[in-house]
Amino acid sequence: MNIVKAQKQNYVTIKGTKDGLTLYLDDTCSFQDLEREIDILLSKRQYVQEDSPLIGVVLKVGNRYLTEQQEERLKILIRKKRNLFVQSIDSNVMTKEEAERWKKETEIVSVAKIIRSGQVLKVSGDLLLIGDVNPGGTVMASGNIFIMGSLKGSAHAGTEGNRDAIIAASSMDPLQLRISDVLLSTLQEISNEGNGTMECAYIDENDTIVIDRVQQLSHLRPNLSRFEGE
Repeated sequence: MNIVKAQKQNYVTIKGTKDGLTLYLDDTCSFQDLEREIDILLSKRQYVQEDSPLIGVVLKVGNRYLTEQQEERLKILIRKKRNLFVQSIDSNVMTKEEAERWKKETEIVSVAKIIRSGQVLKVSGDLLLIGDVNPGGTVMASGNIFIMGSLKGSAHAGTEGNRDAIIAASSMDPLQLRISDVLLSTLQEISNEGNGTMECAYIDENDTIVIDRVQQLSHLRPNLSRFEGE
């Protein structure tokens, strides 16, 4: 009778990249088995060197949910390997609170009204305003701002630090534009020739707000079309 020995399953796969190491972790085994195998693999000489600079480690945990305590245990375990540290932890799983926050940050809030002088409209996520923003009126959003009308007041997109946010309007003649922490104010700084085309404002590579044709967005912000095909 031939006896076939079952081969031990590998719970951790290591791949080297130009930026460091990536660890692909099995998402079906116990957390203790993961800790044990990570400890053994990263104790090998090729990964642990006293004189080498710090090497970042990315953990790919798949469909496993890690608690904050488990994440901290893995960070401590890997940091003990002298020149290694956890750079990021990527998971396909999120908590209910994280999912609700993501939904809130990415949803489009549609409002049909005129924002008059002294009024402020502020939303979480993207804002789609069907109407005008009159001089003295203000619209604010943590995401992008799309105005199907005239922007003659102030607009602040990316209020929570999103520097990739944009402001678009059918007629762009604002008193002030702000994206994240970058400000563009005074009528002299804002060029509008009244050509009748929809325009958009964004932060360029020089940390300056630029106004351009809205057609440029497909190249500048390809993620804006994330809903296409759904």
